[in-house]
Amino acid sequence: MTLTPPVPGSQCTHPDVSPSAANHANDHPARMDSNALLRGQKTVEISHNGSTYRLQATRLGKLILTK
Repeated sequence: MTLTPPVPGSQCTHPDVSPSAANHANDHPARMDSNALLRGQKTVEISHNGSTYRLQATRLGKLILTK
């Protein structure tokens, strides 16, 4: 899966960006629109620290993250 660049004004950790440049202690948490992650799908898989997580959008508009 290829992610698109973050929404302007948001911050996102990316392999090409050093952690110190992407996340400072006084900054707000990264914010990304769920549509940018889901891209028209109901479910996406997210790889994190060697585990695969599943992000699902429900019919009621809620998000569920499972391992």
